[in-house]
Amino acid sequence: MATTYENPTEPSTTSLVTGIIDDVQALLKQQFELARREVKQDVRKAAEGVLFIAMSAGVFFVGGILFCFALVYLLHWATSPAGTDPARVPLWACYGAVGLLLIIAGAALGWLSRATFKSIDPVNNPATEAMKENIDWATKPK
Repeated sequence: MATTYENPTEPSTTSLVTGIIDDVQALLKQQFELARREVKQDVRKAAEGVLFIAMSAGVFFVGGILFCFALVYLLHWATSPAGTDPARVPLWACYGAVGLLLIIAGAALGWLSRATFKSIDPVNNPATEAMKENIDWATKPK
């Protein structure tokens, strides 16, 4: 009884090298796509931060204007004869309260925009780090 053994055909060196090159190309494409998406995310965060800065500046500006009106009305109230304003809360206090609230809201929006910008780190993101590791690995002599 004769037993025959079949040797499976082994892949050639050329096909192995071609497979490795194809894998490296696919890896690089994926890493560039990941880096592109992370850059888009950073741009989106930056746009959000700019929006918060614009809103902060607008609200802060309006609050400052109202606060200036409050100071003018305070000066008018302080120099008016006693009993000329029948309102329970003087007009200057109303302007001052609204202006102060808007200034606080503007400061809060400014703080939010600062926090948004601090969260952006385009240099130290995972895609950049992975790409650096791959480049170091590919260029490091063995």
